[in-house]
Amino acid sequence: MINREFRFRDRTEAGRVLAGELDRYAGRDDVVLLALPRGGVPVAREVAKALGAPLDVFVVRKLGVPGHRELAMGAVASGGALVLDERLIRSLGITKAEIQETIAAEMRELERRERAYRDGRDLPELTGKTVILVDDGLATGSTMRAAALAVRRHHPARIVVAVPVAAAETCDEFRGEVDEIICAVTPRPFHAVGLWYDDFSQTSDEEVRELLAQAAERVEGTP
Repeated sequence: MINREFRFRDRTEAGRVLAGELDRYAGRDDVVLLALPRGGVPVAREVAKALGAPLDVFVVRKLGVPGHRELAMGAVASGGALVLDERLIRSLGITKAEIQETIAAEMRELERRERAYRDGRDLPELTGKTVILVDDGLATGSTMRAAALAVRRHHPARIVVAVPVAAAETCDEFRGEVDEIICAVTPRPFHAVGLWYDDFSQTSDEEVRELLAQAAERVEGTP
């Protein structure tokens, strides 16, 4: 683990740094990279290039607290996996109706993104594989937890969560939830993922599609 604090120039640089933490997975035919869109895709693209591994997306949507959308009370993921922060929900007095309304809205957006990014393609075969889940960072970890829960239903041999930057406490919590957690940088104080990037501009749907197409062409062109 890198013990120095610094800011990544952008997600591309972050992906190259993260790839160095994952070099033991290079050249293996049992490895599949799944990026959490949108910000995780440019990070994972660099990792996929370095490892020579196939890349796809695994769609996860944060469930924002009503009136405070940036505060996550949970997440939903491809396949219908649901993670809720019951303690936060109780402390804020969020009703079941509000939760269900938020879930319904985010499921609609999740399905839209599935159509936009996958273009009818099925999820890669994950049974018996080493699945590396990649995002641009971990704050509370709720979206990544939903992703890991959903991927577990596909019976992979191993689930690895890998991010360039994370809150140290969140990184530690994942050690008991997945087979391996890799957080390249765990700065203190953490505050937010975006603070550790010079360029943390939003990744567009078009960029996601383009990066996935490039990754597919690279894999198909590999002898």
